[in-house]
Amino acid sequence: MANDDPMMASVAGRYASALYDLATEQNQVKVVEQAMTRLQAMLAGSADLYKMVRSPIISADEQGKALDAVMAANGVDGLTANFVRLIARNRRLFVLPEMIKNFHKLVAQGRGEMQAEVASAVPLNDAQMQQLKDTLRASVGKDVAITSTVDPGLLGGLVVKIGSRMIDSSLRTKLNSLKIAMKEVG
Repeated sequence: MANDDPMMASVAGRYASALYDLATEQNQVKVVEQAMTRLQAMLAGSADLYKMVRSPIISADEQGKALDAVMAANGVDGLTANFVRLIARNRRLFVLPEMIKNFHKLVAQGRGEMQAEVASAVPLNDAQMQQLKDTLRASVGKDVAITSTVDPGLLGGLVVKIGSRMIDSSLRTKLNSLKIAMKEVG
C-alpha cells in the first residue's frame, strides 16, 4: 500500500510512526507522549546532549550508555527508553529531534487536533498557553496541540506555524520591517 504522506518518506517519520503504532497497541500513547516531551526539553536545554546525539564520532554503545543515564535521571523509561536504545543501536540518533516532532504530529492527528509550533522569546506560562490554544482553535476550527520552543533571538512576540501557515508577530521581524522601510525612505 503506497502512502503519499511526506512524513513517511523520511527515516524520522517511519520511526515515529512505528513508535506511535506500538504505543497505540499497548495503550501507552499518553505515557510515551509525556516522555517524548521530556526528551525534547532535555535536547533543547542541553547543547552538550544535543551535540552527543548528533555526533557521528561517538560510538552507538557510548551514546546508548550516556542516554540511559540521562533518561534514568529524568524519568524516561519503558517503551520510550527502549525506542531510544533501538535508534542508538541503529545509528539513527541524529534524527531523534525530528522523530519527536513527527511523533507529536501523529498523536495530534490521532486526537483530531492540528499541530502548531510556537517559538517565543521567553517560556510561555500556562495561562498564556491556554489563551494561545483558544485563539488558534477559534482561528482553525479544531483543537490545537502546541509544541513550544524558546528563541531569545525573537526579542519578543511569537512565531506560530500551523499547517502551511506561519504567523510572525515577533519583535525581531517588526524591527527588521521598520529598518527596511526606513532605508526606502532615506
